[in-house]
Amino acid sequence: MTSALLVTALMSPMAAMAQTTGAPQPQAAGQAVVKTVAAVVQPADQVFTNAVVYTVDRNRNIAQAIAIRGGQIVYVGSDEGAKKFIGKTTKVTDLKGKMVLPGFIDSHTHASKTTGLIYSIDLFDGGSVEEYVATIKDFVKAHPNEETLQGRGWSNPVVPGIGPRKEALDEIDATTPIALTSDDGHSLWVNSAALKLAGITKDTKNPEGGIIERDPKTGEPSGTLREKAMDLVLKKIGGYTIQQYKSGIEEYQEKAVERGVTTVRDPDMLRYPNVLEAYEELAKENKLTIRFRNAVTANPDKGPEQVAEFVKIRERDHYPLFQVNAVKIFMDGVVEGATAYLEKPYEHKETNGELIWKVDNYNKTAAAADKAGFQLHVHSIGDASTRIALDGMEYAEKQNGAHDARHSLVHLQLVNPQDIERFKKLGAVGIVQPFWFMQEDGFYDEIEVPYLGQERAEKEYPMKSFLNQGVHIASSSDYIVTPEFNPLHGIQQGITRIAEGETDPSKIANPDERATLPDMIASFTIDGAYANHVEDITGSLEPGKKADLVVLDQNLFTTPATEIKDVKVLLTMVEGKEVYQAQKVEKK
Repeated sequence: MTSALLVTALMSPMAAMAQTTGAPQPQAAGQAVVKTVAAVVQPADQVFTNAVVYTVDRNRNIAQAIAIRGGQIVYVGSDEGAKKFIGKTTKVTDLKGKMVLPGFIDSHTHASKTTGLIYSIDLFDGGSVEEYVATIKDFVKAHPNEETLQGRGWSNPVVPGIGPRKEALDEIDATTPIALTSDDGHSLWVNSAALKLAGITKDTKNPEGGIIERDPKTGEPSGTLREKAMDLVLKKIGGYTIQQYKSGIEEYQEKAVERGVTTVRDPDMLRYPNVLEAYEELAKENKLTIRFRNAVTANPDKGPEQVAEFVKIRERDHYPLFQVNAVKIFMDGVVEGATAYLEKPYEHKETNGELIWKVDNYNKTAAAADKAGFQLHVHSIGDASTRIALDGMEYAEKQNGAHDARHSLVHLQLVNPQDIERFKKLGAVGIVQPFWFMQEDGFYDEIEVPYLGQERAEKEYPMKSFLNQGVHIASSSDYIVTPEFNPLHGIQQGITRIAEGETDPSKIANPDERATLPDMIASFTIDGAYANHVEDITGSLEPGKKADLVVLDQNLFTTPATEIKDVKVLLTMVEGKEVYQAQKVEKK
């Protein structure tokens, strides 16, 4: 199949738009998209002209110009209409046809885990146990006096089944505890010293919601821990300092603005010591450059009584760029660890997976969080897990009454079609990772099909089905699980649902779930804002909203779907402040 035919088969952005609401139409000369904020026009601080300004507001218009004053948008419309906002001190930029979008929103990203990439062993580039071992050896040689060794990034498809073995790490260092988290964050590879530190032996039972993988012949712990079994080691080893987390968050911000990301949700508050404190210090020091609406992680070993602590945190942390407004719930695990909770058993193992929360405790905690005004932010991979998560949201509604809660479910790898209707009924938001919408080499054939069976594997990661039901769908990266979290790549993947370079249309993952370009842009902008309760200040380009925007070097509506990831971010603004600029653009 030729590249041209492939682009057609994958649905070009323009064709996609034609199948929904039609392509956005430019405004007539002199006609503003929306009214100005004030009747008396004062000069703007900055005006962009001669642009393709896709507003992503209710009407999804395309304008030519945008004016900014005091960190807010004061005008969106034609070049002619923008002239009244240009004064002697106004900075005017001719964008020469470049595209302007609202700043991108990543609704589920572990920003603070950038710390681990700085201060621990980075295994993300490895593709075999031998490569992992070589990387670990290099790190040990460079850091000979560490009391413990931590890292992240090994991949389950490299070592399917019971996972990597402790012996490979023992050969490197049998006396220093080594704990290496998988790239998805749901498994831990450890050596014998780490097992000893945690007191894990052949007689240690699996903790509720966790699995200690064992040698099939001897029954001894083999070196891989899943889900809550990871905590047995991690609680003993400890984590990073406040200063280390601050450095990691600041480095993440630099990565984010280069990719046009202006608002995120980091769901790791309280799950790891010192993360919350790092954000608080950065907020007080005015060192945050993007907007964070974060989540505190609820403990499944506790119940509704823990919500009182969450309320105190929310009241304490109410900064313009840092607030905590959600409660994270880990409902189940992941398919690759056979811990995602499924309605029907796995194909390769007699288990339905692991439900991390007891249902009654989850329901009561969900109701308490809902009553206190928090959003629920629920990790749910399996179809049975999602059903139970929705049940808890319904329970909370019955206890507290219906209101604009916007509880969200994250990942949604497998979903019973009957439950999609319940999202709309409950006002729940789906948060997906379009970066994963493909039949990834190795992972699909070696993990998903053998573990789930062909029929279930082919129905993974629905998106269009949600949109067809009128459900708000926000996109995210789940960085650092997705190391390269460029939203433009996510937009492309949501449209094409095929691996880069693949030309066989049969390799399109669940093709009926392909979204359109407007769908995908909305999921990274206005629907992301909706999911995080910030659509009143960001997510679209409208007068009165914060000037969060990105300038792209190409118009996405005229870019082939398979090339969107290559579009460049030239400028990123947060509340009118230029936080990233790739190159100088001509000014009048």
